[in-house]
Amino acid sequence: MRFLSSLLPHRAFLSSSLRCSFHFSSSTKAVFRPFVFYFPRSFSFAKPPMSLSDEEWRVKLTPQQFRVLRQKGTESPGTGEYNKHKEKGVYLCAGCETPLYTSETKFDSGCGWPAFFDAIPGALKIEEDFSFGMVRTEIMCAKCGGHLGHVFKGEGYPTPTDERHCVNSISLKFQPK
Repeated sequence: MRFLSSLLPHRAFLSSSLRCSFHFSSSTKAVFRPFVFYFPRSFSFAKPPMSLSDEEWRVKLTPQQFRVLRQKGTESPGTGEYNKHKEKGVYLCAGCETPLYTSETKFDSGCGWPAFFDAIPGALKIEEDFSFGMVRTEIMCAKCGGHLGHVFKGEGYPTPTDERHCVNSISLKFQPK
């Protein structure tokens, strides 16, 4: 214990799977305090199945679509084409035309963007987003990796999942039934 007390008052140790520190009080008792890190639920260096260069995406998409889908931008609330859209059909990814949502899961949340309570199974890739000093759940197209918006849970909407998939209209195309 005398050896430990000769160390600096605070030492951090780093291993491949754990970062922790030992703090020593005046009574020379070591106190273990792990650091808490948050990592994305789904982290991968793998490219999405559909990988195009930025130049190819710029040719395929409008400048507004490129800003949202490829650069993770957001359209202004209340301005999107599908915010108040009520027609029956399927909402596709504007980047690759993968079916993402059905009109049966769309609801009016009053948030200014199209809201859905569930996606077509396997259509989305979900990751934690740490931008702007907060933690949000980002949703992306599983096929092309295009940014769609964010998921918010536990807000009390009367939906089967109590989730709100807040999606940028510019990220979507609509296919009527």
